Amino acid sequence: MKADESVRVDRHQSMTWAERLKRVFNIDITICSRCGGAVSSIACIEDPAVINKILAHLDAKSGASAAVNQSPEPRASPQ
Repeated sequence: MKADESVRVDRHQSMTWAERLKRVFNIDITICSRCGGAVSSIACIEDPAVINKILAHLDAKSGASAAVNQSPEPRASPQ
């Protein structure tokens, strides 16, 4: 190799969250389950306060108990 030739570096590319869901759970969220058309993300909500507000609204709208979306009580440590 000559001194002026650049070395190609292969980089590992992480999978997207959609690819991970498909690989692990066999769920393809890029295809609409109703019509089979392409689906795209319009938002990524990461703020816990906003997420809780949306879930509370959906629970109130559906009449479901708010406890459905809560984590279970922690278990006691093994003895």
